[in-house]
Amino acid sequence: MMPPIAVIGTGIAGLSAAQVLHAAGQSIELFDKSRGSGGRMASKRSEAGSLDLGAQYFTARDRRFVEVVQQWQTRGWVTQWQPSLYNAQDGQLSTSPDEQVRWVGIPHMSAITHAMLDTLPARFNCRITEVFRGDRYWNLLDADGNSYGPYSQVIIAIPAPQATSLLAAAPKLAGAAASVAMEPTWSVALGFNSALDTRVEGCFVQDSSLDWLARNHSKPGRNKQLDTWVLHASSAWSRQHLDLSGEAVIEQLHGAFAELIGCAVPPPSFTLAHRWLYARPAQSHQWGALADADLGLYACGDWCLSGRVEGAWLSGQEAARRLLEHLQ
Repeated sequence: MMPPIAVIGTGIAGLSAAQVLHAAGQSIELFDKSRGSGGRMASKRSEAGSLDLGAQYFTARDRRFVEVVQQWQTRGWVTQWQPSLYNAQDGQLSTSPDEQVRWVGIPHMSAITHAMLDTLPARFNCRITEVFRGDRYWNLLDADGNSYGPYSQVIIAIPAPQATSLLAAAPKLAGAAASVAMEPTWSVALGFNSALDTRVEGCFVQDSSLDWLARNHSKPGRNKQLDTWVLHASSAWSRQHLDLSGEAVIEQLHGAFAELIGCAVPPPSFTLAHRWLYARPAQSHQWGALADADLGLYACGDWCLSGRVEGAWLSGQEAARRLLEHLQ
């Protein structure tokens, strides 16, 4: 009997691939360095309830992804979010004409990956640092020196800079992953005891330290005890202030938010900062997924395509398709 397939990373890409393999009758084992699934779709539990600090929403354009999102909606994992949307430029707020359909997980973004994971075997708090091949099969090594294996194939579904070293056995794939630049994002949550006097529920920001802000509790199914807001700094600002303390980041972005929102902003009763080192790829690629089928090593993620949630899901599908094709 052939050993199972290892999937490293339980964000949308890794779980998309795992679902296809599981449906095809393959035995799989998942690994993730975090405490739970989701990757950049993860929500953070806090005293202000669950907060979407990473992906704020997602869109569906590809026919295959549109179909799967409709299934998720039927199962109650996602719903549409229709925020009162604004643009901010040169400090001026204007309503946004954007009519894009936006989807969010219920009651938080990570609900989607929790549901996708379901009963698949996963090992969390386990950071894989090496993927190496024996005579026939693969083995994995974690940061604590534990080894896992054997595995017949390995799918690496983590951000490109982290995937690069795990792809060392396939220099061509490692080179492709190493060529991908990923942008950082500082994310800040603010909570206010009484609701701010503004109609804004989502806002795209230009020419500022901020890139985006959202009224978290305007999303369906969210905790409404506090008026919670999530602010995303721009990639350029985040890159320049990568090593700033969380407190300093909160102070600066809170200041920018107060200037922009057009109403009185009291001191927040709750604050939280999170740094996404690899928030999004700097540009799109058309790889679909990376594969060395003869070796049995694959890589997938949003960075193989569009940098969006949809791209991550499609990339996972492609990695699994190529793997299964090779097994036939």
